[in-house]
Amino acid sequence: MAQTTVDPPTVAEVMAELAELEEPRAREVNAKHGDDHGVNLSRLRAIAKRLKTQQELARELWETDDSAARLLALLICRPKAFERDELDAMLRQARTPKVHDWLVNYVVKKNPHAEELRLAWFADPDPVVASAGWALTTERVAKKPDGLDLAGLLDTIEAEMKDAPDRLQWAMNHCLAQIGIEHAEYRARAIDIGERLKVLEDYPTPPNCTSPFAPVWITEMVKRQQNQ
Repeated sequence: MAQTTVDPPTVAEVMAELAELEEPRAREVNAKHGDDHGVNLSRLRAIAKRLKTQQELARELWETDDSAARLLALLICRPKAFERDELDAMLRQARTPKVHDWLVNYVVKKNPHAEELRLAWFADPDPVVASAGWALTTERVAKKPDGLDLAGLLDTIEAEMKDAPDRLQWAMNHCLAQIGIEHAEYRARAIDIGERLKVLEDYPTPPNCTSPFAPVWITEMVKRQQNQ
C-alpha cells in the first residue's frame, strides 16, 4: 500500500485554529502582564507538539505580527537556522514580554550567534533590546562565566539598575541575583547592592515562591544548594 503524505498546514489554517482557542479570560489575564493574546499556553504547546519542527511555517507565522502565532512559531522553529541579522530584527519586533522572553530563551540561547548578539544588545540604547543582552549575560554568569567581568557587571548594576526602565531593571536584577548565587566571592557585594537599592523589595510574591528581591533570592537559592 502506498504511503500517503500529509501536506503541512497553511498559515491560514493555523491562524484559524489559534482563533478557535481564544479565551476572553486568558486575554484579560495576559493583558495584565503586557501580553496581547488570549490563547492558553498549554493548548498552544499541544499544537506545537503536533506540528513538530517546521522552519518555513515558523517564519510565515512570525510575519503575521500576531502574538499567539509568534509564540507558536518559536516552538516549532529550528533555533540554529536563523541568521544573526534575522534574530536581531525579530527581537526588535518582539515588543510583548512573552514573545520577547521565548525568543531569547528558546531560540537565541541555542543559536550560534548568541554571544555576538549578547554583546550587541547589551549596549543597545533601546532598554527592551538591552534587557535581552542582560538576559544572555545572566545565562553566561551561570553556565560560562570565564571571560566575564563580574565586578564590572556589579558596577553597572549598582550605578544604573535603580532608575532603569522596568524590563531592563528586571533583567539587571536577575543578573545581580545570579552573580550572588553562583559566585561566592561576589555574594556579599551582590547582597549589599540589593539591600541598598531595594529594587523589587516589595514585589508581591505568592506563597511558596521565592521573592525576586535579590538579597532574599540569593540567600534562599544558596541555602537550597547547601542542602542538596
